[in-house]
Amino acid sequence: MNQLSDRLNSLSPSATLAMSQKSAELKAQGVDVINLSVGEPDFNTPEHIKEAAKKAIDENYSRYSPVPGYPALRNAIVAKLKNENGLDYTAAQISCANGAKQSVCNTILALVNPGDEVIVPAPYWVSYPEMVKLAEGVPVIVSAGIEQDFKMTPAQLEAAITPKTKALILCSPSNPTGSVYSGEELAALAAVLQKHPQVIVIADEIYEHINYIGRHHSIAQVPGMKERTVIVNGVSKAYAMTGWRIGFIAGPEWIVKGVNKLQGQYTSGPCSVSQKAAEAAYTGTQAPVEEMRQAFQRRRDLIVRLAKEVPGLEVNVPEGAFYLFPKCSSYFGKSAGDRSIHNAEDLAMYLLEVGHVACVGGTSFGAPDCIRMSYATSDENIVEAIRRIKEALAALK
Repeated sequence: MNQLSDRLNSLSPSATLAMSQKSAELKAQGVDVINLSVGEPDFNTPEHIKEAAKKAIDENYSRYSPVPGYPALRNAIVAKLKNENGLDYTAAQISCANGAKQSVCNTILALVNPGDEVIVPAPYWVSYPEMVKLAEGVPVIVSAGIEQDFKMTPAQLEAAITPKTKALILCSPSNPTGSVYSGEELAALAAVLQKHPQVIVIADEIYEHINYIGRHHSIAQVPGMKERTVIVNGVSKAYAMTGWRIGFIAGPEWIVKGVNKLQGQYTSGPCSVSQKAAEAAYTGTQAPVEEMRQAFQRRRDLIVRLAKEVPGLEVNVPEGAFYLFPKCSSYFGKSAGDRSIHNAEDLAMYLLEVGHVACVGGTSFGAPDCIRMSYATSDENIVEAIRRIKEALAALK
């Protein structure tokens, strides 16, 4: 008997985690799988951050923290936002959570009523529509294909807004596409939003420091937008701290207070030791961040060059994050032996089981013609993975 709640039954499982698990199962059976499905840096957390965590343990940071996080961490985030982004916040406008994922979900749950619409540009991170559903809201999907670099236009945004629109989720740099909105593109979207003051922007900027265009742009920097934008960020990607689980929001104090009220009832403050590590990440040397960014840019150049040599894949050049999102629909309808490819999920499973490369089909990202490849791995793995993909695809007729 299925006695789970309707709320839970309405959700889809995470496709990225599912593919990663299947990859791990094959590896456990002795299969040499190259995993391009994982959305996390392959670097270790920088030493000075680990030392700060050890010091925090020695200093007995082992008790509950305030729900929004220690004041020292929130003040470090305030300084980061001022120094790096030119944005003025107070510690009362910052709330820390168990990763940026919880920060996004907290914000949606704090804002969205049943029936409220939330605009989600596609391709999107798999969890955005599910979080909206969890809040009993309605995800309004706006599709932006590879021909427009996977970026929503102002005209598309205008057409999607209705009197029921409560929020827009904007992810730049993007997971899964690596697309980055320029300052001019964000200003053009803001010009549309100025006509609809009821719409809050949830700006997921977790990949802020992994960009290849020179600098990061936030829609909160556009005049008139900071007061209606919730920035979501954290230490996971830039500092190779995915497992430490520290994210934050910066936004209007009324929203932050609501998020604190919510979080106080179901998780309380995030891990005390991780908070001290995150404080060191923000206040210490930023040299490791730039070193990792340069490595990701080199890998981006490598995987783009190699993928463009694979017949049938349509490839654009991502400007941030560490994902390639090629269009692969030219292989739909083809077969190899008793295996037929009907969609991106079939192709991803074929590449895993035949080519021994783990990718993620694009349907769960709102882009059923594409597959996601993470290049957060070594140059050698990238070269071998694309070789295997090319060979496996060549067998499809």
